[in-house]
Amino acid sequence: MPENKEPVNIAIIDGEPFFAHEMSTNFTPTQFTLDFKCITPRVDPRSKKPSFLLKHNVVMVEPYHAKMILTVLNSVIKKYEEEYGAIKKPKAIENAEKKQKKAMSTKKNADTETPSYLG
Repeated sequence: MPENKEPVNIAIIDGEPFFAHEMSTNFTPTQFTLDFKCITPRVDPRSKKPSFLLKHNVVMVEPYHAKMILTVLNSVIKKYEEEYGAIKKPKAIENAEKKQKKAMSTKKNADTETPSYLG
């Protein structure tokens, strides 16, 4: 078989950096879907009403690749913690969770779950 020695042109399209405040995931028999979300509070300058801007970046991978992502992430987190110390839940999130639990316990319908956007 003859070798192709012609150069190969590669076009690289860099995505914009994206800070994810939240991530959800789901799966089918053939893929995992990772939905990274960025939630930004806004105020409409005309009405002065608060609103939220929600951006999504969705990544879909095969189950094998999802497992490889987990392996790589575990390795990187281990190296990070060896260099910088254990990763702990921020106090602000702990305080917000306590506040949310307290609010839920005082509600009449405490048996229903309220969605949490704290991860």
